[in-house]
Amino acid sequence: MVRKREYLLELKNILSFIALDSPNRARAFKKQLDFRVDGLVHFPYKYRQSIHHYNEAVRDLIYKGYTIVYRVNEASDKIEVVDIFKYQDR
Repeated sequence: MVRKREYLLELKNILSFIALDSPNRARAFKKQLDFRVDGLVHFPYKYRQSIHHYNEAVRDLIYKGYTIVYRVNEASDKIEVVDIFKYQDR
């Protein structure tokens, strides 16, 4: 499991925003999200193919309105967590 820099930076921003209202909720959010992300090692294709990419190895895990984009890299036998964002209708 590899968490890419962009994902970690975005997650930090999200957690900081949640913590403004409730530090306990921010910790709980991270704990539950980490549980889901860590579970990808057992079922890497559990979530849908990404609607943002045409590559079947790129997947979208949806959690509490956030999209976590990850890539199943079978060549290196790793899962790369690439990004996290919240969809906002403009």
